Amino acid sequence: MNIVCDKSLLSTAIDGVSRAVTLRSSIPALEGILFKAEGFQLTLTGYDLEMAITTTIESNVREAGEIVLPAKLLGDVVRRLPAGEISISTSDNGSATIRGGVAEFDILAISAADFPDLPNPGAEPTFSMKAGELKEMIDKTIYAVSQDDRKPAHTGELFAIEEDKLTVVALDGFRLAIVEKAITAKKHIRIIIPAKTLNEVNKLLTDEDQEVFISANRRFVVFENSDYTIMSRLIEGEFLNYNNVIPEGHRTRAVVDTRDFIDTIERASLIITERLKNPLRILFSDHVTVRCQTNLGKVVDEFNAAIEGEPVEIGFNNRYLLDALRNSKQEKVVFEMSGALSPVKILPAEGNDFIYLVLPVRFKND
Repeated sequence: MNIVCDKSLLSTAIDGVSRAVTLRSSIPALEGILFKAEGFQLTLTGYDLEMAITTTIESNVREAGEIVLPAKLLGDVVRRLPAGEISISTSDNGSATIRGGVAEFDILAISAADFPDLPNPGAEPTFSMKAGELKEMIDKTIYAVSQDDRKPAHTGELFAIEEDKLTVVALDGFRLAIVEKAITAKKHIRIIIPAKTLNEVNKLLTDEDQEVFISANRRFVVFENSDYTIMSRLIEGEFLNYNNVIPEGHRTRAVVDTRDFIDTIERASLIITERLKNPLRILFSDHVTVRCQTNLGKVVDEFNAAIEGEPVEIGFNNRYLLDALRNSKQEKVVFEMSGALSPVKILPAEGNDFIYLVLPVRFKND
């Protein structure tokens, strides 16, 4: 293989596909990036046996071929070479020569034959949407994904795809996040996509106006735009029937300024540490009063809100409540409550972009 390409294009491509490269593997080739040069293009692929990321850049291909180059070393080398053209050529002795300006590196290469074949996902085109819309749905829900591997299905997000609607759901046993968006889909399917995959999708789809094409079946999902193709295995298992845990009706309703609530919680959280995790006591009455006491001290704070119904005091994990408020991306949100120990529903003050649920914390003296 012998190619010449622009340093900036190559560096960006390496950074992108490296997100699917494993740092340590029993298969050395998986610690590298597969380079395939043919025609006027260079295709780069990273693969960790669960997710593959592929991108193609323009290149002057002097000699077609395939080779695997170590991802971390290659990225460091290319990043530090001067701007302009970079050449990469391979020799029969298993090394690759990288040149940029007057700098020249010889690094160990791995045969492309050692790189595992990517599975044929067989995923059928399902729907498409603007990257910005997809990223917003992921942003508003990914915080609620479970970190507990004992329930693998909840370490990903449910994509419930219907002919006219996409519903994305994340939950971890303490909070629930649901967003919906109108789409036009070619089939009805429910899939669970790993959180890691969705985080990489969010980082790589930078042009929010670009269309993203999503293909899916029972085993794989593929996200594709003009820059990247991201293929991922799906998570098997049963996702909780989330509709059953959403409370109907409420006894107390509060419309709060999101920034006011965040500021108040952040101040109260100054006396909460990893070792001292007392919940916040939040009273919804004429206004919202936030109290907390730990061995570091005691805090009482309050702010005004439009509150209807019965006064209620509820215990909250400060981080869970902050996550919901921050990810709402709303100036005002609505809290609907049915008692001190019932799940609290958080909704946008206008529209129906999302439904968040946060479980209350029982006070020790209750």
